[in-house]
Amino acid sequence: MGIQEKIAEIESQLAKTQVNKATEHHLGLLKAKLARLKKEAEAPKKGGASGEGFAVRKSGNATVVFIGYPSVGKSTMLNILTGAKSKTAAYSFTTLTCIPGVLDYKGAKIQLLDLPGIIIGASAGKGRGKEVLAVARSADLVLIVLDVMCAGQRDKIITELEGIGVRIDSEPPKIHIHETPKGGLNIIHGVKLTHLNDNTIRGVMNEYGIYNANVTIRQDATVEQLIDVLVGNRHYIPSLTIVNKADLVKADFFKTLPYEFVPISAGTGYNIEVLKETIYQKLRLIHVYTKRKGEKLDDKPLMMRTNSTVGNVCDELHRDLRKLFKFSQVWGKSAKFPGQKVGIDHVLQDEDIVQVYKR
Repeated sequence: MGIQEKIAEIESQLAKTQVNKATEHHLGLLKAKLARLKKEAEAPKKGGASGEGFAVRKSGNATVVFIGYPSVGKSTMLNILTGAKSKTAAYSFTTLTCIPGVLDYKGAKIQLLDLPGIIIGASAGKGRGKEVLAVARSADLVLIVLDVMCAGQRDKIITELEGIGVRIDSEPPKIHIHETPKGGLNIIHGVKLTHLNDNTIRGVMNEYGIYNANVTIRQDATVEQLIDVLVGNRHYIPSLTIVNKADLVKADFFKTLPYEFVPISAGTGYNIEVLKETIYQKLRLIHVYTKRKGEKLDDKPLMMRTNSTVGNVCDELHRDLRKLFKFSQVWGKSAKFPGQKVGIDHVLQDEDIVQVYKR
């Protein structure tokens, strides 16, 4: 039996098995086996590449991708946000490749990528789906674009993203696995586990050929989160849901949607400025100013991500500056006092001023 047949058989078993306390252990092992087989199926052949993804060079301060089904208005949205020339038409699959554009907003240059529409089964490779979704894996923000007439399709798109290893709006699990040469599995959890038990943890670990390790769990984790840590190729990315063609329905309709979203009309320009601001806020960008000793403040700030350090600023200024770093002075919210002397790992805040000294 081939890998795909094994995958289909396990998926069938999962669909038929009722979910309850008595079946939790069995389901956990099935899910672990399924994830392992899918990873094997996705691995590139020897001597060749996987062939996934479009050739897109990341640029700007952040990269944002549009993900949605065909004809939801992604191309029109890219055009109106960036002035790009992505082809639009009133029929499906107008975009056949990745079209980039740049949104200039509040000093930030935000790369937007218009991708071909996906179809159900995209994560399994239907309709070049794996190539499209693979771009999302390296994005800083995923825009889930919905047609207002099909606003219930959000969960299906999230399922497709999960199938390619993208975890939307979640943090990496607080699970640490350190393999040891012997001693069996030592399981430590400082919190009460309501979704897992030691027997299931051992079974899942054994499925991945791990029989000796220290397993530390610092949250009430699920079996899916344990599997994600074992698989190891997951990407945790924030998202923003956009409901397009909002002008076609009454305002009361939006009260029925069970998720947060920005309603827009790419065709009329309705709410586009709100969309720009929301994208900017979701990216959590900050302004960091730099100055040289004895010189005036550089009035053009660096655009950095929240939690950026002095070291990240060094990387932006010059590729060798980190190697030559001696110390830095910081003025602003992150400093205990003006001109505080700090090290390379000091975390900066919005509007901080940084002066770097070299050895």
